[in-house]
Amino acid sequence: MTQWVEDRYLAGYEQTRIELPEGAVVPGEPGPLDAVLVRRNPPTHRRAMLYVHGWNDYFFQTHLADRMDALGFDFHAIDLRRYGRSLREGQVPGFITDLDDYSAELDAALTELMREHDSVTLMGHSTGGLIASLWADRRPGLLDGVILNSPWLDLQGSALRKAVTTPVMRRLGPGLATRVLPMPNNGLYNRAVFASLDGEWVVDESIKGGPGFQVRIGWLAAVMAGHARVAQGLSIDCPILVLTSARSDFRDEWDPALKSADGVLDVEQIARRAVQLGSHMTLVKIEGGMHDLALSAAPVREVLFDEIGRWARTYVV
Repeated sequence: MTQWVEDRYLAGYEQTRIELPEGAVVPGEPGPLDAVLVRRNPPTHRRAMLYVHGWNDYFFQTHLADRMDALGFDFHAIDLRRYGRSLREGQVPGFITDLDDYSAELDAALTELMREHDSVTLMGHSTGGLIASLWADRRPGLLDGVILNSPWLDLQGSALRKAVTTPVMRRLGPGLATRVLPMPNNGLYNRAVFASLDGEWVVDESIKGGPGFQVRIGWLAAVMAGHARVAQGLSIDCPILVLTSARSDFRDEWDPALKSADGVLDVEQIARRAVQLGSHMTLVKIEGGMHDLALSAAPVREVLFDEIGRWARTYVV
């Protein structure tokens, strides 16, 4: 029987650990690996929702859970291996060499949700949106809907950059999987989010936005392989809702305008790739939305939740 205990990060939430005995550790890294499933409350609805966070992140968006509960979903979120509640001292934060490896914790979470629900909808943000898309494609017949919040479906940057990066990544080979790639990070997105800076949201900065999360060769190669699969075309067999900001803003100096645009991903790239996910896809652009649309300003969040509600009432049984 699953053991649920009080969540240490969010009052009124419970968590349970998902052991991953087959999860590969890197040399010198403590194991075994595990993931953590969090829920808002014991089951009260017949429908469930499973949320997958993005890169350098963990679940903390209780207002999102509240709104999904109001729509009739028992809200659950998973902190994937080496993220958030699952990250242990000495582990390589966020590291993975194959996005399919996340199937272990996602399958376990789905099994848990289906014990007491007859409908499951998947929600993913950013890198979590890519992970969710790939997993949903490999699990036909099990999900009733997929909601993607600014999913990372294509490599950010020009076609030339992609053409150069891909062969370079292949030449470096798997032996250097944990080597750090120097990537620019001006910190402006965190500044737009964190209440300790210019944002609205109180988060545990030891597990979100921390310097330990560095881009490593193996992780980026895994993401690029996922992008390639999306480009080839997926066949997700349930209705899909893709939500993005109405615009991107990649300026490299602080401006309050960064709180009303996607400063991380190219929303037009997302839109172009979204049609590759499945045959039943709805795309909605949210004016004034941030990269994590659920962290946008209050009036923008209302638009977001209205769109999700309208879609869910139409397509999710």
